[in-house]
Amino acid sequence: GISSADVKGIGIAYQMHGLVLVDRERKVLRPSIIWCDSRAVGIGNRAFELIGQHRCLSRLLNSPGNFTASKLKWVQQNEPELYDRIYKMMLPGDYLAMRLTGETCTTPGGLSEGILWDFQENKAAELLLDHYQLDKSLIPPVRPTFSRQGELTREAAEATGLKAGIPVAYRAGDQPNNAMSLNVLRPGEVAATGGTSGVVYGVVDRPVFDPASRVNGFVHVNHSTSDPRIGILLCINGAGIQYSWIKHQVTPTEGSYDQMELLAASVPPGADGLRMLPFGNGAERMLDNKNIGARIKNLHFNRHGRAHLYRAALEGIAFAFVYGMGILREMGLELEVMRVGNDNLFQSKVFSGTIANLIGCRIEMFEATGAIGAAKAAGVATGFYHSIEEAMQGATIRAIYEPEPAVSAFEAAYQDWRSDLNEILVHI
Repeated sequence: GISSADVKGIGIAYQMHGLVLVDRERKVLRPSIIWCDSRAVGIGNRAFELIGQHRCLSRLLNSPGNFTASKLKWVQQNEPELYDRIYKMMLPGDYLAMRLTGETCTTPGGLSEGILWDFQENKAAELLLDHYQLDKSLIPPVRPTFSRQGELTREAAEATGLKAGIPVAYRAGDQPNNAMSLNVLRPGEVAATGGTSGVVYGVVDRPVFDPASRVNGFVHVNHSTSDPRIGILLCINGAGIQYSWIKHQVTPTEGSYDQMELLAASVPPGADGLRMLPFGNGAERMLDNKNIGARIKNLHFNRHGRAHLYRAALEGIAFAFVYGMGILREMGLELEVMRVGNDNLFQSKVFSGTIANLIGCRIEMFEATGAIGAAKAAGVATGFYHSIEEAMQGATIRAIYEPEPAVSAFEAAYQDWRSDLNEILVHI
């Protein structure tokens, strides 16, 4: 183990977009409204129209949507007496830092996650605060992502077993932090995750936005006004949940994902015409918030078996990632490399190989976690490392997936899948 005396800094990675409200005694005023709570959708959509879509997108890179600023407006409208007692509003990571240090502060990245950062003026977004008629004093002081953001209090030291005075030196939302942990720092680098839902997070060197608002843009951990680094994030609600569903509904009780992978690999690309669309986990933002449901196409009882179902399920999710990557490329992402962790769908060679072949790009799988990344980031801020790049180097590469020379079978299968999707979208 590591002695608490050797800990020189604390880094925080946290769930993005949530709203935490405290009074002057730093007491929480109400349960946090977390990222997936949809109560503020209508408020954000109205603001998008009233402020003007282009004005919002060019300044905030996003629609106000269901993000933190809109949640705060909901509190003002629906809990006015509580709103009047607010001292500061915070993201979850800001609250964790406050509990550790006693100080209330936030970061440009945190404000951008709440759609509270103006990318033209490089400060808190008065554009949206004024529209919502929110008190600007509720925004905590802004500190750099890598900086001394407070010191561990005696009370927090007793609770954690660490020494009082250790600095909280870094904080970032889970997706930017995950990207950094995979050494995704430069334009053209992409981090991806294939869990229940899927996430693709790419880095560009200028503020960009999607006119259809299917993609979110945030301050990346190494962003500066002189050297911009914007993280563009695309979410796929229906991803690993489809493969999990197939496993539990189709696979024998003793079956494993390793066995499913072997069977899927025994079937050629395209699964002999069997196709699956994985969008059965609610509305998909990249499909203009349409809820089209999951689909199985071309099932033939005399030709298809479990192996085909497994392959079609993996390919369907992979095709959804490729479809999303197309949107990011439309926004100006020049893809050079995709980096992934070794604890999700990307462990499947069928899945990762399908994506690598269709995007024409190498996929590198690392043994890395967000917790280790946040700890290393604290090491950067406290001087243990000279740079973020130095800190993030050296992670173990578990696998590399290179595009194959012959990809026509993958291309044909993807185009058939995309035709199925387009036909559905036209009629919904």
